[in-house]
Amino acid sequence: MAWDLTTEDGVVWDLPATGAMRVPGRLFAVRELLDLSDLGDALRQVRNVAHLPGIVEASMAMPDIHPGYGFPIGGVAATDVARGGVISPGGVGFDICCGVRLLVSGFELADVRSNLESIMGELDRRIPRGSGPGSIASGDLLPAILREGAVAAIEAGYGQAADLERTESGGTMSGSDPRAVSIRARDRGRAQIGSLGSGNHFLELQAVEEVLDQSVAGVFGIRRGSVCVMIHCGSRGLGHQICQDAIEDMTDVAARYGVDVPDRQLASVPVDSQEARSYLAAMAAAANFAWANRQILTHATREALAAAVGVPVTETDLRTVYDVAHNLARLETHEVRGERRQLCVHRKGATTALGPGHAELPADLRAVGQPVLIPGSMGTASWILKGLTDNPAFASAAHGAGRVMSRSVARATQPGHEVLTDLEARNIAVRPGSVRLLAEEAPFAYKDVDLVVESCRLAGLAAPVARLRPLGVVKG
Repeated sequence: MAWDLTTEDGVVWDLPATGAMRVPGRLFAVRELLDLSDLGDALRQVRNVAHLPGIVEASMAMPDIHPGYGFPIGGVAATDVARGGVISPGGVGFDICCGVRLLVSGFELADVRSNLESIMGELDRRIPRGSGPGSIASGDLLPAILREGAVAAIEAGYGQAADLERTESGGTMSGSDPRAVSIRARDRGRAQIGSLGSGNHFLELQAVEEVLDQSVAGVFGIRRGSVCVMIHCGSRGLGHQICQDAIEDMTDVAARYGVDVPDRQLASVPVDSQEARSYLAAMAAAANFAWANRQILTHATREALAAAVGVPVTETDLRTVYDVAHNLARLETHEVRGERRQLCVHRKGATTALGPGHAELPADLRAVGQPVLIPGSMGTASWILKGLTDNPAFASAAHGAGRVMSRSVARATQPGHEVLTDLEARNIAVRPGSVRLLAEEAPFAYKDVDLVVESCRLAGLAAPVARLRPLGVVKG
């Protein structure tokens, strides 16, 4: 570690404010994670984010930190709306409202083992994926989805109302205005409603192999041996275009507002500006698209399981444990130096982690806290954690394992067909969108997810509840 990070406990690391930094940088991670890779580029981005007007407390990074666009992935930054705080599309990212939904089935591991090939075959056939067009739902549903999110998907016949009770924000982000979404963005999204996408997106069949907190797991509806499905995807080309449009617009007007940042990828404007209001309205529409996307894929998964096992859809008993985004900016109220303030909280590659008693939690979860979902890399464990009351990062936690090498380096390390062979030798069924690109998402390209989870625990970000292991994965 060449950077001048300081720590008192070996878990919370501070990067002192220098030059025009308005706040220090702050990284939550055990030392082993810091030693895994060169964090230089990511820490430079942490330092750059600390220059944002109105930023409070610190420019924060979760244990899964790695370089991103403007903000690091794993970055959390809150700006004070009443004190000149800005919003930066780079602090949300191109895949707006990318997130994870966890489903738990009524099946046990033994039920699935005997039907694994059939289940994976049905999922392979029914789940659209890849970087281009491909969808389950008709493009005619787009206007309703942009306004109402997962609610519109359910009204169109994709899923059940109970799914909304365990979806962040009820599956609909308020403030959406489809008129703020460009024609180009709508055109890109229209042919991708109900699809995984590419890159690190996946649909994974999993088994609960260990439960660390029995009482909380019971509230979440899981137990050892439960078969689960984890879906990771976002707003596809629509969200990407909205981000691109906003960055271009804000780059053109930032100087007018006196915003001066060290990286043009941090283009930003005051939260109370017209440009910010337009972006927030379009961002909310993209969030609604993403929640509807995961809802439609949930419906397709129920149908796939039912067809593979030969039972009615209702007998799969595939219930939503939780659905949470990890690429959003929200207006939230938090205490800063003893004062309640309205903040614009950017979470890019970071999930909310609401603690027990939080008013935004569903009634049946309020006593124990929010399920925090941390997927591993393909072929490694994933985790369910719970939010904690005294979270030191504006109620945020890690969103995954975090890359330890770039995609190009991963491809050069091992060819995709060898990655596929290795996974199958470990009894993990893989249905890739591209065998060649499989290497980009190989387990060796990511950090140790168990260390990420341990970092969250030690830093007070979230507490482990259960560990899941993969049985089969459909890759984007």
